[in-house]
Amino acid sequence: MALFDLDGLVFGYPGRPRILQGASLTLEAGQRLSIAGANGSGKSTLLQLMVGLLVPQSGQIRAFGQERRAEPDFHEVRRRAGLVFQDPDDQLFCPTVAEDVAFGPLNLGLGRAAAMEQVEAVLTRLDLMHLKDRVTHRLSGGEKRLVSLAAVLAMEPEVLLLDEPTNALDEENAERLVAILQGLPQAILLVTHDAEMRARIAPEGMRLSAGRLVPA
Repeated sequence: MALFDLDGLVFGYPGRPRILQGASLTLEAGQRLSIAGANGSGKSTLLQLMVGLLVPQSGQIRAFGQERRAEPDFHEVRRRAGLVFQDPDDQLFCPTVAEDVAFGPLNLGLGRAAAMEQVEAVLTRLDLMHLKDRVTHRLSGGEKRLVSLAAVLAMEPEVLLLDEPTNALDEENAERLVAILQGLPQAILLVTHDAEMRARIAPEGMRLSAGRLVPA
């Protein structure tokens, strides 16, 4: 069973030409697939459609074996597919790092003690425990990027949707992130301009061109 099966997605923002004009994609369990494309080609838009943050004008989204149309259909999808946004400030909104990372597990129904155990486990695995009690909005851009990944991993998703994950990272932290991603068991759909990262994380590639996904 495919994790995601997108067929003929069409989408345009109000007052602008359609950015997607029949985009189709299949992502299987364990698969690591990258998407390249010019700025404004619709890569971030595609990821947001996959988790129901945007609604296509036409086309079909199947996720985890079921067609997803209305907002309630996507509640399960967001539990099982973790989207790491291009801008961490779109993802992090709690006062401290620990609270941001705990938010997802608590929202899934874990008790406070179990959620905090999950927080400590994830921050330890990513070598971020030194940030646990820091005020989130005072972190550097690179620190926010790593914490946003931790917040998604704390929910133990089956698939990661990564939107330009090395944005705002210096070379050392970018290398750390690559090592982390290489060691994860999840399927990955990676959107990035970084050809080296695509080769190391998700060498099977596609390109968004003229609103459609074509082999890279």
